[in-house]
Amino acid sequence: MKRARLLLLAVLPLVAAAVYFLAPGLTDASGAAGRDAERPAGAGLAAPDKKELAQKLVASAENSTLDWRGAYAYIEDIGDGQGYTAGLIGFCTGTHDLLVLVERYTKDHPGNGLARYLPALREVDGTDSHKGLDPGFAAAWRKEASVAAFREAQDAERDRVYFDPAVRRAKLDGLGTLGQFIYYDAMVMHGPGTGAGGFYDLRTRAMAQADTPAEGGSEKAYLDIFLDVRRAAMKAESAHRDTTRIDTAQRKFLYDGNLDLRTPLEWKVYGETYKVP
Repeated sequence: MKRARLLLLAVLPLVAAAVYFLAPGLTDASGAAGRDAERPAGAGLAAPDKKELAQKLVASAENSTLDWRGAYAYIEDIGDGQGYTAGLIGFCTGTHDLLVLVERYTKDHPGNGLARYLPALREVDGTDSHKGLDPGFAAAWRKEASVAAFREAQDAERDRVYFDPAVRRAKLDGLGTLGQFIYYDAMVMHGPGTGAGGFYDLRTRAMAQADTPAEGGSEKAYLDIFLDVRRAAMKAESAHRDTTRIDTAQRKFLYDGNLDLRTPLEWKVYGETYKVP
């Protein structure tokens, strides 16, 4: 029995080596696909410093600032047909995510300053209507943003709905830190849905034109196509026709070969230059 176990231990490394070299999409003649597949195994965008950087990048495009924590109290109707846009990640009264945020927050903190607006939020969900929200909802949102528990609730909902799923999906597609951020930013703007114009629709369209690294494709080539698809989707929406968050930010990082989103970084959004040392 001991002899059989020793023989098995001797054979296992050979089997592992065979799996590594023969598994489809794990490596090619140059080993490039294998390296692409290995890169996302680490923390990537979820590393604390990279997650902080991701929030600054999003804030530069969403709120024209690197001070992303200043967005907790933000609220306005930007005229994009989604009602009020508010908070850390641009939760909207017309796209269900703001409603879910307030429902989850109220479950943990009954009697908060937004709870009385829940019936109205349910009524306007899926529309751009302010019925039952005006004139007090915006002021109530700003006031509640001074409460630490509400800021924490916004953080948690951002991670649950947008950040964590984007990073997880990007890693499964074989993408490094930059690719994980590109997915995250797309999910923030276009929503995490599978319907037309949603994140998963954009990903499906990109995959029809290029293989992901997990499928043996080039990481740079796939991300370039994904950004093309996303740029076209933005141009089709009147509220999102400025595509500088792609043209002079994400695409710049890609063409610089900065797949690991290394700092220092410099980029432009809406013509304004931002730097992170």
